[in-house]
Amino acid sequence: MGRNKFAVIAICIGFVMILGQFAGIRAFVAESSEEKGGSYAFRLINDLTGDLGAQGQQDLESDGTAKDTDPLLAKIRLEAEKRRIEPIDAVVDRVWKAIPGYNGREVDIERTYAKAKQLPEGAEIEYIYRELRPKVNLEDLGAQPIYRGNPNKPMAALMINVAWGNEYLIPILDTLDQAKVKATFFLDGSWLKKNEELAGEIKRRGHQIENHAYSHPNMSQLEVTRARLEISKTKELLKEKLGVENRWFAPPSGDYNMQTVKLAAEQGLKTVLWTVDTVDWRNPPASSIVNKIASKVEPGSLILMHPTPSSRDALAGMIQAIQGKGLMLGTVEQTLSPDRVEAKAPQS
Repeated sequence: MGRNKFAVIAICIGFVMILGQFAGIRAFVAESSEEKGGSYAFRLINDLTGDLGAQGQQDLESDGTAKDTDPLLAKIRLEAEKRRIEPIDAVVDRVWKAIPGYNGREVDIERTYAKAKQLPEGAEIEYIYRELRPKVNLEDLGAQPIYRGNPNKPMAALMINVAWGNEYLIPILDTLDQAKVKATFFLDGSWLKKNEELAGEIKRRGHQIENHAYSHPNMSQLEVTRARLEISKTKELLKEKLGVENRWFAPPSGDYNMQTVKLAAEQGLKTVLWTVDTVDWRNPPASSIVNKIASKVEPGSLILMHPTPSSRDALAGMIQAIQGKGLMLGTVEQTLSPDRVEAKAPQS
């Protein structure tokens, strides 16, 4: 056996013996403490550590008890029951087809209590919420067309289908900027191919960009291969030219059948139509469009328009009318999501 290996073994044996001796002494002292009262030092240590442990346990128990009996916590719990809103499941409606769900909410009692404890006595409590997801979401409904958002969500969306009307796009974008509103532009693929710079300007200004087929056909009249190509070609162009991850498909002229919806779904797209149509392609007076929107817009409305002179002139009034009913304006993505938004008081 080498000297080094022998030295290591010897050290280990010595260490074990020392531990054994120490354990024996500790046991001896403990035994003496019980029989003869032990040494003053060991009794003092035992008394101190025992008292500290007991005191710590008492502090923990008293803290928990104090919190449970705190009138502030009781008030928050009672108010939380009143403020709870149950989530609403997505459904397939006989008329409106797929209607997305809407998140509920509940008070986060622990965070609300912790924040309220930092406030001066009698100060108003600021309630902190967390959202509750529905059990059934839009994704669970399968391939279904969508005409509107959830009627409990105080939001509406402007959906602008683009296959022509270049001269009106910049004025429309300027009006949206001035109102700080984001819209969703559904681009015809053949238009995008010829107007990449203008499409890029729409994206640069922060608007959502989606799929309006490639050559503006009546989708219901196409055989499967051509219908699939109309959707996929524009989807690929959106990615290639604009870096857009396409999620929504608006069939040209609102013409579709279930084949269309299923083909879009195969490519990961949901088929979306509209709730209210401006019929701006007929060039009605701007005032008539504004009046129509004011009378028909509701929570969840998707409002169809195009880059026409009528919509250009009506847009500011449309936005004012929608917001005047206490509705927020968001993109199609935002309006059809289950995320909660807080209603605003209608503007007079």
